[in-house]
Amino acid sequence: METPFKNHHLLLLLLLSVLLLILTSHPSEAEAESEDAAIISRFQQYLQINTAQPTPQYQQSTDFLISQAKSIGLEFQSIEYVQNKPLVLLKWPGSDPTLPSILLNSHTDVVPVEHHKWVHHPFGAHVDSDGNIFARGSQDMKCVGMQYLEAIRRLKSSGFVPLRSVYLSFVPDEETGGHDGAEKFAASDTFNSLNVAIVLDEGLASPSENYKAFYAERCPWWLVIKATGAPGHGAKLYDNSAMENLFKSIESVRRYRASQFDLVKAGLKAEGEVISVNMVFLKAGTPSPTGFVMNLQPSEAEAGFDIRVPPTADPESLERRIAEEWAPVSRNMTFQFKQRASILDNSGRPIFTKTDSSNPWWSLLEEAVRKADGKLGKPEIFPASTDARYFRERGLPAIGFSPMANTPILLHDHNEFLNKDEYLKGIHIYESIIKAYASYIEHASNGSTKDEL
Repeated sequence: METPFKNHHLLLLLLLSVLLLILTSHPSEAEAESEDAAIISRFQQYLQINTAQPTPQYQQSTDFLISQAKSIGLEFQSIEYVQNKPLVLLKWPGSDPTLPSILLNSHTDVVPVEHHKWVHHPFGAHVDSDGNIFARGSQDMKCVGMQYLEAIRRLKSSGFVPLRSVYLSFVPDEETGGHDGAEKFAASDTFNSLNVAIVLDEGLASPSENYKAFYAERCPWWLVIKATGAPGHGAKLYDNSAMENLFKSIESVRRYRASQFDLVKAGLKAEGEVISVNMVFLKAGTPSPTGFVMNLQPSEAEAGFDIRVPPTADPESLERRIAEEWAPVSRNMTFQFKQRASILDNSGRPIFTKTDSSNPWWSLLEEAVRKADGKLGKPEIFPASTDARYFRERGLPAIGFSPMANTPILLHDHNEFLNKDEYLKGIHIYESIIKAYASYIEHASNGSTKDEL
């Protein structure tokens, strides 16, 4: 017969065995903290590379990204469609190379900074006592590029093998229009060879707990209106001077802008659903050694406007408004577009990605975010422009998504920051998305084609 002492001894051994199993099968809190610290350190290294326009340090960012690819075990190449503007393309091969691939796009350049208006150095990647990482690019969009890499690093470490190949593109010059980066990449033989099925690109931070996701964006129409007229004495009152005619146009533009803005203020439309118009420059006057000639009315005057047009708008109606109301020939006015992006894709359809059951990639995104304990808000039209438009123009589905919840929108602003906890959570979100996308098998019965997704 066993004694009570022996029973207690056996129970103690059993408890110790279970405790040992738990400790050896799960990383300790210290190990998890060490891993998080290494992840944040790599993010800081990327942020500390000054890739601000107009002189981005592209070679340094390229070297850094390739070093990360090597450490993870990804295939890599650097491509220059324009000299000294490298595009870094990484590949995680899928087990079935015949399936269309996944493209995770991000840009390496950032907008300029006014150093004296920052609390911390804009390329110092300082982490304050609240865990906020201050740096240009912390939201727009070096965070996303590094979150892609960290998510893949974790997935590879876990033994996950993608069915579809996953590509990561780090493109230059998005902040200057993307013409020397994503636009040339999307039109290249290299891109065609990737056989891309879906593109993920940047979104925006969300002040609420719901992540923002974007299925389209407003296209830029950069307009210059010019008025001409006879010069006149500064004291003379007469009709149709260049300045008078230009101000009539500016007032007409202002009224239209107010009508669109009122729809947003009333909650009837989101910002991305209206046509926005903002005056960005005013050029007039006759220069003098001390400034401008004060007693001479100029014979020419110009104003520049940044117009953003959603894919739901009527572009022909807007152009008539410009020609008939904003810059009519009857007032000695002309207009010119410095840039006018089409709201139609190469097949003549409005440029947007479907967000209903006909698009499995949208459904997969929603489910993956939910599985990672995230919340996705109502899909939106991006209020500005991103590189995603170059892929949508080809008829490809492209979704703008940056997993930053509970975060003020600070892209292009002073003191741009992202909290480290939000950054780390975003990596978890991307793990779930990449795993879902790379594992997806399209069923032939749904009859979908790539252009229909």
